[in-house]
Amino acid sequence: MRRRGRAAARSAPAICGKGKPVSVLLLPTGKALTVRTAADAVLDSLINPNTVRNYGIAVGKAAEHLGEARPLSAVADDEIGGVLELLWGSSSVNTWNARRGALLSWTGWRAERGYDGPRVPAWAKRMPPPDSDTPVRSKMAIDRLIGRRDVHLREKTLWRMLYETAARTDEILGVNIEDLDLAARRCPVKAIAGTARLLPRLLRGRIRGPVFVTHRRPGPGKVLSPRDVCPTTGLARLSYGQARALLDEHTAVRGPGTGWDLHEYRHSALTHLGEQGASLLMLMAKSRHKKPENVRRYFQPSPEAIAELTSLLAPGDSHR
Repeated sequence: MRRRGRAAARSAPAICGKGKPVSVLLLPTGKALTVRTAADAVLDSLINPNTVRNYGIAVGKAAEHLGEARPLSAVADDEIGGVLELLWGSSSVNTWNARRGALLSWTGWRAERGYDGPRVPAWAKRMPPPDSDTPVRSKMAIDRLIGRRDVHLREKTLWRMLYETAARTDEILGVNIEDLDLAARRCPVKAIAGTARLLPRLLRGRIRGPVFVTHRRPGPGKVLSPRDVCPTTGLARLSYGQARALLDEHTAVRGPGTGWDLHEYRHSALTHLGEQGASLLMLMAKSRHKKPENVRRYFQPSPEAIAELTSLLAPGDSHR
């Protein structure tokens, strides 16, 4: 184990079972820990060098972004989720899951020892492997969700765009107003009628800045690129984590974290197009996949489509 000298937590020598001295982190009494002390403590509790290295990346970077001198008890759950999204939101599924697992262990470590502090929020879910079964939502279910009165116009527009464009979520969230061609119903990822009806209502005269923005201005200590802030309202671009949490809020029926995932709009749209007879080349153009094998999985007809096909073989003049 490594020795870390800190003001809030001291290291002292101890004797392990084989008589070799190791470093033990002495934690402060009471229920208060700083972010850095908690990070050092959980890393010092690990033995496997690979685990120490992998956890050190996640926990170390998270501590830096959260503020090392802050009391751990002052960190909110959503801040943990926000750090995950900021640092690894665009990483591979395996990287996301590994970093999320490390932060789960970190927050679980402090909970087991009775220290006050955050947890990984339910909306920061473990991502399924790319080859796993992603649920296909029916068009009726998608239309019903978007049509609900308790769903804000921002979410209605985002979800409609995700479905109609079959684009990746980060592509849609990254679109700015100046990228749009509303007359031709186009942007860097193409939209069609339903989205075009919602967009003017969402923009309400805004002519520059992110299409999708938060409802609150960013805090004074948050540094953002000018492209990520609306020059008219001062509101920041909606993040992937915030969008994911909003969708979960409206679709979870078995508690937080059990709702739909944003990727399901893209997956459902491409599957529906495959069921309706779109060719492989057209699906590749729509989805922007470069390899045919990555698109063939969308040619999975629904039970209803199979039943309709089977009916063609049934006896009767109407099928001849």
